[in-house]
Amino acid sequence: MSLNDPSLLKAQAFVAGEWVDADSGETFDVVNPADGTVVASVVDLDVSDTRRAIAAAEVAQRAWRAIPAGARGAILRRWYDLMLEHKEDLARIMTLEMGKPINESRGEIDYAASYIDWFAEEGKRTYGDIIPTTDPGKRLMVLRQPVGVIAAIAPWNFPQAMIARKVAPALAAGCAAIVKPASASPISALAAAELARRAGVPAGVLNVVSSTRSRAVGEELTTNPVVRKVSFTGSTEVGKQLMRQAAGTMKNVSMELGGNAPFLVFDDADIDSAIEGLIASKYRNAGQTCICANRVYVQDGVYDEFAKKLADAVATLHVGPGLDEATEIGPLVNQEALEKVESLVEEARNEGAAVLTGGKRHRLGRTFYEVTVLTGVTQQMRIASEEIFGPVAPLFRFSTEEEAISLANDTPFGLASYFYAGDLGRIWRVSEGLDYGMVGVNTGSLSTAVAPFGGFKESGIGREGGRRGIDEYLETKYVALGGL
Repeated sequence: MSLNDPSLLKAQAFVAGEWVDADSGETFDVVNPADGTVVASVVDLDVSDTRRAIAAAEVAQRAWRAIPAGARGAILRRWYDLMLEHKEDLARIMTLEMGKPINESRGEIDYAASYIDWFAEEGKRTYGDIIPTTDPGKRLMVLRQPVGVIAAIAPWNFPQAMIARKVAPALAAGCAAIVKPASASPISALAAAELARRAGVPAGVLNVVSSTRSRAVGEELTTNPVVRKVSFTGSTEVGKQLMRQAAGTMKNVSMELGGNAPFLVFDDADIDSAIEGLIASKYRNAGQTCICANRVYVQDGVYDEFAKKLADAVATLHVGPGLDEATEIGPLVNQEALEKVESLVEEARNEGAAVLTGGKRHRLGRTFYEVTVLTGVTQQMRIASEEIFGPVAPLFRFSTEEEAISLANDTPFGLASYFYAGDLGRIWRVSEGLDYGMVGVNTGSLSTAVAPFGGFKESGIGREGGRRGIDEYLETKYVALGGL
């Protein structure tokens, strides 16, 4: 791998401020999905290694929480500066290990760094309260204190941003962290840890545990009593299991889980703008995002026009290896992901859906899939109820506003939703009627460090980002001071 700073490419885990091997000596290969080459062989830690990381975090936590919030923020700010200084290398690492187009990877580094910048400041504002007393001999106070050692379990599809969104508020609040990155994309997390070390994050405050033993390591992180908080981004199925495990020690949990985002286009919408927004939402990272449009509902009056214009627009998107500057759609992360997309499309076709464009594996081979638009999709098809996680837009019809809201809410998930409309009354009614934690109105882009990110129903618990994001890493303590 060619980097401006080759020392950012790490294959060892980061524990107690040191780069370490696994006790077992085992490693695992991280493979570039675009061509199958091995990017690096990374150490494969087990439960005993993880316990050492937890112990290191416990020791480091005591000193870190005692550092004034402004001093912690200054360290985070240096980390932010280093992330931007090394953006090109970080983006290249990300693209090589998980396939994202290089321009998207650059954007993710900016996005990840923005969380570090935001929480460097928010850590200074973890205010408590003085409560008017009910007794002249007492004073009543509320303190905000760090929850303790936290575990951050991150997904492969945003290997920098999802870690920054968890670790930045934790460190700003005075917590120490153990990060378990996805085995498909651990190198990004390790590079971020190296920059945190250079920024002055003390040994043991940030630990990165690379491992293919996700179940065993996850169980240790959720059951070890030293860990007081678990933040997880991933599937609802795994999130529920982690919550069950965390319940044994009554851990604080944040869960950003599965999505099935609806994208509604009403007949009073600006159609060209809606197509632009859908492409931004649906096809980013080849459709491999938790908040990308998964079901596209278009009102009868504009359905045919919208479908044709969308198919024409996406047919021009360039599919290719992520390091190609012209690439807009990269490969899927692995063969399993490709086969799932393929099966969802084939089932839909067999049940009556039509392919306007795409619909099969790409001529580039490996895990590339054609950019696809399907029409005639119905609520009964499996593609309507499962996250596609691929570059496929299924189009559904609806007739009325009430029907659109009902169809959009017909899912156990409630993470992100989108709609395009012109009438102001409709905008308010639909915004309030959608049962989702996030609603994009006349935009296909939601994510920002300054706003809360999270879902309703089986899409999770808690919020990341915004001024509420740091609350997830703080305990509220009431102090009654008597004898006055």
